[in-house]
Amino acid sequence: MAEEIKIKENKIRALIFLVLLALIGIGSASASQCTDCHTSITPMIVEDFQSGAMSDNIDCSNCHGSNHNSADTVDKVEFPTHQTCGACHAAQDSQYMDGKHSIAWAALFAPPTTTDQPKELMEGQKGCGGCHKIGAKDSTGWEDYHYGIVGCDNCHTRHSFSVEEARRPEACLPCHQGFDHAQWEMYSTSKHGVIYQIEGDKWNWTTQLDKAGSSYTAPTCQLCHMKDGDHAVLTSWGFLGVRVEEPDNEWMEDRVSVLKSYGVFDADGNPTARFDLVKDAKLARLTMDEWNAPREEMISTCSECHSEEFAKNSLAEGDHIIRECDRIYADSIETVAALYRDGVLPEPEYIDELPSYPYTDVLRFYDQATPIELDLWHMMMEYRMRAFQSTFHANPDYTQWYGWAPLKETAVRIKAEDERLRAEVETSGNTGPSESTASSPGLGMLFSVVSFVILSIILRRRREQNPR
Repeated sequence: MAEEIKIKENKIRALIFLVLLALIGIGSASASQCTDCHTSITPMIVEDFQSGAMSDNIDCSNCHGSNHNSADTVDKVEFPTHQTCGACHAAQDSQYMDGKHSIAWAALFAPPTTTDQPKELMEGQKGCGGCHKIGAKDSTGWEDYHYGIVGCDNCHTRHSFSVEEARRPEACLPCHQGFDHAQWEMYSTSKHGVIYQIEGDKWNWTTQLDKAGSSYTAPTCQLCHMKDGDHAVLTSWGFLGVRVEEPDNEWMEDRVSVLKSYGVFDADGNPTARFDLVKDAKLARLTMDEWNAPREEMISTCSECHSEEFAKNSLAEGDHIIRECDRIYADSIETVAALYRDGVLPEPEYIDELPSYPYTDVLRFYDQATPIELDLWHMMMEYRMRAFQSTFHANPDYTQWYGWAPLKETAVRIKAEDERLRAEVETSGNTGPSESTASSPGLGMLFSVVSFVILSIILRRRREQNPR
């Protein structure tokens, strides 16, 4: 009831806002001034804007302000934030702020080496920032890169802001594809996605999501993850695929190893400062109640097409895949940690930055000290992710050959590398890696080659001095 009242109040405020705009006459004059100029400068932007429903009610100044009115005042253009959209779409903005998308910008800077990357990849949005810009942010600190502040335009792209476009699965494609979150590949090649690709052009995309279920013959990303058009997108397992509270004791033992590899727990299993970052960024679920809420909602969504028993069983199978992946991944985590603990691997230069040493911090991503740690990172960020995500997206081939199989293959490589490194230390007679082994792994071979060359020269000179 309280939520319904809040939505009604937001709708009333939005209506009042539009009425005031009409009364004070901002509309036609400003719109005419903007479009008269921009028709020749950015004609496609004008065409996009005029093709959308928003052009019927507002003009450019509502989003960009009125301080820019000539070529000399371009630097005074205001760039909208999500609050700008919230002035008219208060209910959707409130939902968005309750979901994980709104935290995407903050989550981008949670990993320890993000700020070490080229700014173009982050604030410049030519890499991770291009998707994480969907997160809420204010308009400050954008002196060099000031595009993409709003977030809402990730799905409702500028300047038509079409709701029909945002309802299609392809709206999610630019961010949910590729290395660590290949949801588009999983969905589009699943039976659900194939039905959409065959029949989707016949569906009525003008229908609101709360009424669309009866006309679609297969689910879309939005139909499952934005039930009835709710913008508070959230899943049970979160991005990292972990929950902190765990009733399964054996799984909890593996989970502790996993959380150490994330730097969320220290080497003794106690929460670190990163625990709060993970909590605030909603990257994991802290309690079973927090985990169960989106799970019950997903069961309800799946049950609109399938039986409730089928829905529960299918989702439980996804849970079990995570359990099996964690068993393999945790074993590899402990293998690499033991290499550091036993002095087989030298301490990394960035040891002071590691919250869980001797455990590898996989959230450093590709900025690791050794190849075996890069293998561990791939296990987490690529193969484990793909195994459990594709299970929930009903794609058995992706689960098997893009997730589970390479996960196990990499575990074998890590075990073999562990044996090789320990044998190398044992052969050298040292308790740990020598300076030469750590810094120049090919130095022994080089010494052997040089010795052979010197010996050959000595023998040749002796033959020359004492010919037969």
